[in-house]
Amino acid sequence: MSIMGMCATGKRLPFLDILSDREGVGVDFIMQQVACGQAVIPFNPKHDIEKPVVIGKAFSVKVNANVGTSPDSCNEAIEKEKIIAAINAGADCVMDLSIAGDLSNIRRELLSVSPVPFGTVPIYEAALDLFKQGRDVADMEIGDVLKVMERQAREGVDFFTIHAGLLKKAVDLYVPSRIMGIVSRGGALIAEWMVKRGEENLLYVNYDKILELMNDYEITISLGDGLRPGGINDSTDKAQIHELLVLGELVDRAREAEVQAMVEGPGHVPLNQIEANMLLEDRLCNGAPFYVLGPLPTDIAVGYDDLAGAVGGALAGWKGAAMLCYVTASEHIRHPDIEDVRKGVIGVRIAAHIADIAKGNEKAWQWDNAMSEARFSQDWDKQIELAIDTERARSLRDSSMPEDEDICTMCGKFCAVKRTKEANSRD
Repeated sequence: MSIMGMCATGKRLPFLDILSDREGVGVDFIMQQVACGQAVIPFNPKHDIEKPVVIGKAFSVKVNANVGTSPDSCNEAIEKEKIIAAINAGADCVMDLSIAGDLSNIRRELLSVSPVPFGTVPIYEAALDLFKQGRDVADMEIGDVLKVMERQAREGVDFFTIHAGLLKKAVDLYVPSRIMGIVSRGGALIAEWMVKRGEENLLYVNYDKILELMNDYEITISLGDGLRPGGINDSTDKAQIHELLVLGELVDRAREAEVQAMVEGPGHVPLNQIEANMLLEDRLCNGAPFYVLGPLPTDIAVGYDDLAGAVGGALAGWKGAAMLCYVTASEHIRHPDIEDVRKGVIGVRIAAHIADIAKGNEKAWQWDNAMSEARFSQDWDKQIELAIDTERARSLRDSSMPEDEDICTMCGKFCAVKRTKEANSRD
């Protein structure tokens, strides 16, 4: 029986108590949210997950980190270090977006060190298999994609990004009016296939076959946004909305097949449109968990896109996004290194926490209040322990120690907290 089916019938999953403790909500509530499709628990029984997560707007905002090889940076050992760094920094989920090398071997190595849910984009491997044979993307058949999906499912992948909502009509009518066109790698492959073949998206046409396979292996579907805006000018345009409408249909069909489904979202979105995008997805996709990249509210933050993504992510999480995908400082400019990954996760975790505070999440508030208490008591060890990045907090403290260890070198003897406490302690 599927996870959705088990939750619908009241059959308990083995890790529900872990999730209940983490989220501060009852097991029954989690099961109800999963059963109705407003939350997902990505979990392939072939992957020994130590840190399960529940993803939905009724829960704490989750964080995803992407790793993976590229043609110019294909080092399996480095990608393995990146995934370890991402998880150590607090990523709730990870995705392998590799597009170079022996993808099966890379994926197995990364899975072996991932205690959290692990996702992929199967069409990357399907396309790479063709390219290695000297063939073209237009030669791809649904059997090629399903073969890759089954291979990855057997290896333990927990969720797949499937670009099934990008239809020929949107490419033909709407995309030419954009500045950036299509910026999704998976979306670009599907669009190229449709243009060259003159046929409808093979993932959409064969969606029932995909759902059957995913149900068999208990894989969560992450419905990819192949037409996500790659520049703020293209945000919330007809192409994006057309795909979102189709994704709503695909969410309903996934639920009917008892396949857990979440929806991926933009992208580059100006700040004043982020809330509307969250509301649109919630409405058009019937409350399916929304998993957003960033979003980036400006296009000019090259080298600082991690900061721009954190700004957009905090607002998106407050207004309904269930999971934020990090954007590293290297986005748009180079392949990220290990430190980019670590800082990227920390940045988006801060954004997710800010969103949880705004949502009134009790555990988030308790964490901040504990920090305030530690600051007032001038307990520096406790402050460092509570910091989201304890390593950096301790490094900064140790790099500039005052003579009086009760204070810091920012204010010295003018420390407002210490002077206030001393004044109030006088008779």
